[in-house]
Amino acid sequence: MANWNSIPLEITYEVLGWTAFISWSISFYPQVILNFRRKSVVGLNFDFVVLNLTKHSSYLIYNAALYFSYAIQKQYFEKYGRDQMIPVAANDVAFSIHAVLLTAITLFQIAIYDRGSQKVSKITIGIVSAVWLFAAVCIFIALPSHSWLWLISIFNSIQVFMTVIKYIPQVFMNFARKSTDGFSIGNILLDFSGGVANYGQMAVQSIDQDSWVNFYGNIGKTLLSLVSIFFDIIFIFQHYVIYPHKKAQVSSKLVEEEHTEPLVKSPDHPESENV
Repeated sequence: MANWNSIPLEITYEVLGWTAFISWSISFYPQVILNFRRKSVVGLNFDFVVLNLTKHSSYLIYNAALYFSYAIQKQYFEKYGRDQMIPVAANDVAFSIHAVLLTAITLFQIAIYDRGSQKVSKITIGIVSAVWLFAAVCIFIALPSHSWLWLISIFNSIQVFMTVIKYIPQVFMNFARKSTDGFSIGNILLDFSGGVANYGQMAVQSIDQDSWVNFYGNIGKTLLSLVSIFFDIIFIFQHYVIYPHKKAQVSSKLVEEEHTEPLVKSPDHPESENV
C-alpha cells in the first residue's frame, strides 16, 4: 500500500475529508428540525427520501467493506496496483453510517407527521424493489468465485444510480408547487459544501500520488460529488432566484386576512363611516 509523499498534503487530505463529513452529516439536521417544528412533512418529496435511503445503504456497504476487509483490499491492489492507496477514508465510513441513521429518522417523521396528500410513488417503490432484487442476485453470483471487489463495485454503482435519480422528484415537485417551502435550503447549502470538500480531498490524494487512479478506482465517490453539486446548484437557483418570495407572500396574505376579518365580521360593533 502506498504512503504519503507530502505531509502537508496528507494533512490537507484529512482536513478536507472531515470537512466533507461534517458538512454532509450536519446537512441532514435542518430538514429533520424543520419537520419537527412544523409537525409536517408537506413540501418534502417522499420519493427523494426513499431513494436516498437505498443510496446511502448501498454506499455504506461499499465503504465499510473496502475499508475493513483485507480480502477486498487485496483484490483492489491486484487490480489497480500495490502502489495505490485505498480510495475510502475513515470519514467516508463514518458519514455513511450517520447518513443511513438520519435518513431513517426522516422516514419515521414522514410516518408520524402531517403528510397532506403526498405519498411514495409506485415508480419509486418499483425502482427500489428492483435494485435490491438485483443486488441479491449479484451476491449469489459472487459467492462461488469470491468476487468481492466486483460485488461491492455493484453496490457502488447502485449508489451512483440512486444519486443521479434521487434529486429529480424534489426538483419537479418544487417546480410544480412554484415553491421550496417545506424543503430545507440549509440541507442543500451544507450538501454543496460537502461535495466540494469531498472532490477536493480526492484531488489532493491524486496530486500527492501523481496518479488519477483514485478518481476512476472509486468512480462512485467521484460521481457522488459531481452529481450532488450539480443538483445543489439547481435547488439553490430555485430557492433564491425562481421562487424567493413564495413563502413570504403566503405569510403576508395570512396576516392580512387575520387583520381584515374582524372588520368584516363584527356585527356587534359597527364601524362609523367617517372613521
